[in-house]
Amino acid sequence: MTENQILDHNQVQHKIRRIAYQIAEVYIKNDRIILAGIANGGYTFAKELKKALSKIIPTEIVLCKVSVNKTNPLDPIQTNLQADEYKNCGVILCDDVLNSGTTLIYAVKHFLDVPLDRLKTAVLVNRNHKKYPVKADFKGISLSTTMEEHIEVQLTKKPFSVVLK
Repeated sequence: MTENQILDHNQVQHKIRRIAYQIAEVYIKNDRIILAGIANGGYTFAKELKKALSKIIPTEIVLCKVSVNKTNPLDPIQTNLQADEYKNCGVILCDDVLNSGTTLIYAVKHFLDVPLDRLKTAVLVNRNHKKYPVKADFKGISLSTTMEEHIEVQLTKKPFSVVLK
């Protein structure tokens, strides 16, 4: 299996910073921002976004871990925050890779049960294989890939990377 590095450590950090600035522009008037990261890669991405956002705006930024059963997305979605903690807040739903959109759309559905100030999505890599009408409002990179190819995002330890396999 061949492996091509799409983004190196510096490029990943640059994409995260750029997304953080875009989020800051949209959410500048919010007193509280919820970065809801889909476990596991999306939550890791949300943690990196929080570090970058904290350097840009003084707004309270809260991390929320979103657990979706990726084999059966109709199962109840779990978060480590209670609904009252993100009610009327600005929420950014984060995932490392947007592939078919299944995980993202079911996670969006979960957050629609609570009144929010606004809900946007952020992904590091958008693969453009969507089955559902969900889009990435903030994205690091868009790739046209085949269904046989796999994107591996490494954000848990340095150096960060995005690899196409």
